[in-house]
Amino acid sequence: MNYSYPIDESWTTEEIVDVVNYYSVIEKAYEKGIIKQDLIAAYNRYKEIVPSKSEEKQLDKQFEKQSGYVPFRVIKKAKDFQPQDKIKM
Repeated sequence: MNYSYPIDESWTTEEIVDVVNYYSVIEKAYEKGIIKQDLIAAYNRYKEIVPSKSEEKQLDKQFEKQSGYVPFRVIKKAKDFQPQDKIKM
């Protein structure tokens, strides 16, 4: 990994850790696969921190530009899976 995660300096340390966890879950979905439940839990926490759809899109674009991974596609694919299913991009 040779990139950084998009971070808002106004977030608390706990929020930063949770956002980094969310992006690492997205990476895992691409690299190894992840259980839907784990993905959705990380996404729900991310949405508590970043409730604005436009801010979410902006941060996700920054992440995609740096990593090549597209969070939207992972979340969209997860909607078609059962809770215990493994999502692999």
